[in-house]
Amino acid sequence: MRTTSGERGGARLKFIIAITVFAVVVYVGYLYIPIAVDAYYFKDVMQNKVDLAATQGYETNWVRDQLDKSKAEYHVPPEAIITPTKQDNQMLVRVQFTRPISFPGYTYSYDFDYTAKSTTFLTVK
Repeated sequence: MRTTSGERGGARLKFIIAITVFAVVVYVGYLYIPIAVDAYYFKDVMQNKVDLAATQGYETNWVRDQLDKSKAEYHVPPEAIITPTKQDNQMLVRVQFTRPISFPGYTYSYDFDYTAKSTTFLTVK
């Protein structure tokens, strides 16, 4: 079976498009995944701090100070809003911030808004 040169060119074009789409997806993941991983680990730190504060009887300012110290390690912007509160014998902390992710021609805003609540069985009564 013989193919014409136009059919071979079509296969090349499809291959180039597929490689381009794959490269774009890899690049977007390269920019997005580290920010998402930092946010995941920062949520874990938030949970650990509120649990510790609840079990040790620390005040809300202690939680704020501890999370302020952890900002740089998890690439949390300095303008992040940290709101610790005590409610029904539980410690809560809410953190809000936005991190821009710059793609060529577009900037995506990664919005972080998470509230960590101490577990009830750990609270000091």
